[in-house]
Amino acid sequence: MSQSIPDSTVKRSYTAEEIQAWLVFHLSELLGVKPDEINVTEPLESYGLDSSQGMLLAIKAKKLLGFEFSPLLVWHYPTIELLSQRLAEESQDLESETFEI
Repeated sequence: MSQSIPDSTVKRSYTAEEIQAWLVFHLSELLGVKPDEINVTEPLESYGLDSSQGMLLAIKAKKLLGFEFSPLLVWHYPTIELLSQRLAEESQDLESETFEI
């Protein structure tokens, strides 16, 4: 007899590209710029991102990704490209932990 895991307990991992698209969209809203004006290789500081906006971004990302991360990551990985790669690694690590027995 097999049991299926309820959808509410299944954690999904996200690719760097998916996270990057999400970050571009939310940063464009947060900073008041068009998504196509955001270069993922430019430092976030160049768009005027401040610490309170970094906190808001981390809170919103937690809802998407399902895990908390320190807003300091925004400064340790200062571009959307670097940050999305790091968050994708965390997302995949958490998904693999979910399936450990």
